Amino acid sequence: MSTKIAVIGGGGMATACAILMKENPGQDVSIWMRSPELADEIQQTRENARLLPGVRIPEGIDVTGDIERAVAGADYLLIAIPSAFLRGTLEKLAPFLTQNRPAISVVKGLEPETHQRPSEIITDTLGTRSVIAVGGPSHAEEISRRLPATVVAACGDLALAKRVQGMLGTDRFRVYANVDLIGVEIAGAVKNVIAIAAGICDGLGFGDNAKSALMTRGIVEMARFGAEFGAEPTTFSGLAGIGDLITTCVSPFGRNRQVGERLGKGESLDDILDSMASVAEGVNTTQAVIEIAEQNDIEMPISREVHAVLFEGKSPLEATEALMNRPFKLE
Repeated sequence: MSTKIAVIGGGGMATACAILMKENPGQDVSIWMRSPELADEIQQTRENARLLPGVRIPEGIDVTGDIERAVAGADYLLIAIPSAFLRGTLEKLAPFLTQNRPAISVVKGLEPETHQRPSEIITDTLGTRSVIAVGGPSHAEEISRRLPATVVAACGDLALAKRVQGMLGTDRFRVYANVDLIGVEIAGAVKNVIAIAAGICDGLGFGDNAKSALMTRGIVEMARFGAEFGAEPTTFSGLAGIGDLITTCVSPFGRNRQVGERLGKGESLDDILDSMASVAEGVNTTQAVIEIAEQNDIEMPISREVHAVLFEGKSPLEATEALMNRPFKLE
């Protein structure tokens, strides 16, 4: 008996995950896209040309703008919607997603208004259900082309996390399992804030020493922030933490790093965001992270300076100088 997975979202990661899951025998996969016109085009051409040019979508994957068709008979949902649009999209789809199907989330970010994590938004809008968070270094541009990658699937129900291992795992995509859903989601959100800072380093031409130091201190901030929510410290030294942080901070595909680099070179945030085809999750997440940090007295110096550059008119160079001139401390 086959397992059906309905992928909710039309971006590069949604497409890549659908391709990935179709590799495994006995899995039927559909993709729901918000634009029926785009869905029809991709159904015909078998290519998400704007976001994953040159990557062929297997014939067995049904691409549709009809949510009822996409989820008919689905055993699992895989949700791949940018966090900024997650609540609004799921609220519209909720009448069609009434069955208590487990949700696999590849969403990374925190909602600025509520400070909720993706799993909380999913259960808030769709009702109580199991959520499995998938995190780690996994750019869609690479996994869709079968370049090796490794991630972690996290759920309080370890048996369910292990089930998702089998659904996603292939000979080129290795999946670990753990129970720290909170830690995986927090790591996936805050690493994008640090990636903006890493991009600023690139834009200012600061070199490898500065970027390595920033990433090292950034993982400290991520773990410190996660501890406030009860996350496991070891999660931040694993794939969802340092693993994803490295990729996001160094890869040319990293959208948040690109935002930072362009800020460092003098472009305005509005111009940068207007020109991007995909969403840079770290921009909105920075607002939530700083509000939470200030409410709970969490020391987040790098994130605080990123916020100042994004929203308070501080120049990237001034933010760097503020970090470098902080009082000396023990590591």
